[in-house]
Amino acid sequence: MTPFYWVLLFIVVQRLAELALAARNAGRLKAEGGVEVGAKHYPLFVLLHASWLVALAVFVPADTAIRWHWFGVFVLLQLGRLWVIASLGRYWTTRVITVPGRPLVRRGPYRFVRHPNYLVVVLEVAVVPLMVGAWEIALGFSILNLVLLRHRIAVEDAALADRR
Repeated sequence: MTPFYWVLLFIVVQRLAELALAARNAGRLKAEGGVEVGAKHYPLFVLLHASWLVALAVFVPADTAIRWHWFGVFVLLQLGRLWVIASLGRYWTTRVITVPGRPLVRRGPYRFVRHPNYLVVVLEVAVVPLMVGAWEIALGFSILNLVLLRHRIAVEDAALADRR
């Protein structure tokens, strides 16, 4: 296996682990009175991210050399992702679930950035293709991701508006 395919495998395993953690946290939050909002757009994110990975696997030749400076940025983004997940703890999900009356998390990266998880994802969608010179994939999926995120952030902000 080539270095780039190892990166793709890492991302797939990571995403599957995140989905399992998110499902566990979502179930717990709903059991505590949490309400999911914006569920209709969720499948679009799943489709977008799966398509992004497929596009990378199909359109980037297996033996394409990695641009190591972009790989370094990717590693930093993974540390950022872990910081976000650790900061939200039991409240971290891939869905928008709010538990009425609970305070907003204001620790970790949330002290500095309103939506740090989305920032990590926006950068990752661009950085991974740039790691192998696939700027077309970076550009196309970044645009699609930003369109979806614009809607999702509006949904999330509306759901949390009473706690700002």
